[in-house]
Amino acid sequence: MSGLDLPPQAGPVIVHLCKGVLYADQHALLWRDLLNVKAAVRDYVGVIGLEIFIDEAEGYAFLRQHAAEGEEVPLPRLVQRRPLGYAISLMCVLLRKKLAEQDTAGGATRLVLTRSEIVEMSSVFFKETDNEARLVERIDQHISRLEEYGFLRRLKGPEHAFEVRRILKALVDASWLADLDEKLKEYRAHASNLA
Repeated sequence: MSGLDLPPQAGPVIVHLCKGVLYADQHALLWRDLLNVKAAVRDYVGVIGLEIFIDEAEGYAFLRQHAAEGEEVPLPRLVQRRPLGYAISLMCVLLRKKLAEQDTAGGATRLVLTRSEIVEMSSVFFKETDNEARLVERIDQHISRLEEYGFLRRLKGPEHAFEVRRILKALVDASWLADLDEKLKEYRAHASNLA
């Protein structure tokens, strides 16, 4: 399919997806257009070695590199991979666990946590220090990084609250989550070794 065969609404959708995640709740018109032209978008980005991941139930979509199979010649990487490091990985796991707990309990579709709740749940896994203020400052830096990556979204209001974005479900999938308790033990051991 050439660019000329694309429906007119596909262009803005593709441009947005090339910049990052498309959330239904933040860009309702683009989301509607994506759902209407997803086959055309899928074909178009497929030509350059990308595939689109759409989670209609959770309301997000993003592009990822298509994995070369068999005899296929892999194309150069267009979508950057970002190594998350221990602290960010740990916090992603903890936030994903909170999402799973909320999903199991039912009720609200959005998970909102305060800054102090995030600090409390993650501080156990970081090197113990006599300077609690320094520890909280480090966790605040990690929270900012999670915002940059799109895993958290700061909410307006007097209390520092964050919405945990459901795209974490794509990063930390169900099979990975099944091994969560073992991974958390490993993180605790790692934190002990740093002490």
